[in-house]
Amino acid sequence: MLVLGIDPGPVESAFVVIDYDTCQPLDFGKLPSPALRTLIVSGDIVADRSVIEMVASYGMAVGAEVFDTCVWIGRYVEVLELTDPQLVKRLPVKLHHCHDSRAKDSNIAQALVDRFTPGQPNHGKGTKAAPGWFYGFSKDVWQAYALAVYAADTLKEGDS
Repeated sequence: MLVLGIDPGPVESAFVVIDYDTCQPLDFGKLPSPALRTLIVSGDIVADRSVIEMVASYGMAVGAEVFDTCVWIGRYVEVLELTDPQLVKRLPVKLHHCHDSRAKDSNIAQALVDRFTPGQPNHGKGTKAAPGWFYGFSKDVWQAYALAVYAADTLKEGDS
């Protein structure tokens, strides 16, 4: 089974497709949001399950970017309807990987490195000549990956 994680943005969105059993990243990138939607619709990005980061309001004023991101979340939900898309806020992902609501993106990335590539240099990225598990990952891709791993782990918990 394949799991798709999307970290949506108002202009660009990051995505990762992972293997459900191993959580190995199979496909990933950061694309203009319309391009990602087109790849999903065309079948170039395929998944059995999907998870999309949902925005959360903590009582602070938000700008147009947040509302634009909400539009993209809805557009992704629409085209991923057959995968029963799950909307997940960032807090459960932080708690799942770091067990701390105050965790930052860098803490989440380190928790993933510690889990999947412990002791490997360069945060498991490797080199061009010898790519590692996380080769090519950037900031938003890490978050999409954390989301996909969270979804796979919680699905496994539900299966047991």
